[in-house]
Amino acid sequence: MYLSSRPQLQALPWQSSYANKPRRFGIEIEFSGLELSDVAQLVAKQLKLKVQADGRYRYKLTGDKAGDWLVELDFQRLTKMGEQQFDSDSLTDNLQESLETMLAAVAKKVVPLELVTPPLAFARLNEVADLITLLHKQGAKGSSESLHYAFGLQLNPEIPSADVAVLLNIIQAFICLQDWLRHREQIDVVRSLTSFIEPYPKAYQRKITDKHYQPELNALIDDYLQFNPTRNRALDCLPLFLHLDKQRVRAVTADKLIKARPTFHYRLPSCEIHRQDWNLQHAWDGWAEVELLAADHQRLTDCMTAYQQHLAKLNSTTTSWITRVEQTWLSR
Repeated sequence: MYLSSRPQLQALPWQSSYANKPRRFGIEIEFSGLELSDVAQLVAKQLKLKVQADGRYRYKLTGDKAGDWLVELDFQRLTKMGEQQFDSDSLTDNLQESLETMLAAVAKKVVPLELVTPPLAFARLNEVADLITLLHKQGAKGSSESLHYAFGLQLNPEIPSADVAVLLNIIQAFICLQDWLRHREQIDVVRSLTSFIEPYPKAYQRKITDKHYQPELNALIDDYLQFNPTRNRALDCLPLFLHLDKQRVRAVTADKLIKARPTFHYRLPSCEIHRQDWNLQHAWDGWAEVELLAADHQRLTDCMTAYQQHLAKLNSTTTSWITRVEQTWLSR
């Protein structure tokens, strides 16, 4: 089977994880235009996995040593309904089945399918790029294909260290680069109007990019929770902080959709799978710039100082800061 040339993914500055093993990366891809069962079969065939139906709206693909892959409709209520077995002789079940059918018909027009990988080693990320190419060839649709869509590609990079200084530096670098990242993503109107990828509040940005801000881990988590008690951030740290301190996070939010894992949850990138020139590399390159800045202490310190000045100047625009980032603060 012909595949377009694979992207050359840039190596990250940290190769090992917090567990002193090669880092792993989870990826979630939202798209539309295909039938759920067809996607499950396509992915399973490509990766030589077995398809296991987990209800009417979720398929589990088993047989990968890295863990199970998921193909599901990204609609939790409907997915839960799809796990229920109906009794044709029950009036209540018949009503529930009718409701589910109506919901499914509406959801098909606006709710994405989602392909979720297990945590994969860096060397296996080209397999994801190949799958994106295959799905594109089958007619998968991305975010800007329709005014009804707001689809993303989410990266879950395993943390390189549980050291608070490393975690802090990565968040600081993201804040400094976030305007540039949003600009390069060219996020479509519908997705930009949703709350899913909100930036951090300006007060939090000022606080955390102060070069004198050197908190202990509990203070870093508390400050994050004070300003960001929600999953709806372009860089969502709640799964990470839930992994590091469950009691502290659960004291603030009981959201069951927050799953503990030792990763950052980078939600910003759009999925443009219908475009032939789009692949995993676009989102990856943006994240790589975050880590490369975070790993260079002096460059990060200087960048934060410049960003603080940008925030303080009333006449400093987002456009002017993006230009400065492109001229001064990127690795290339």
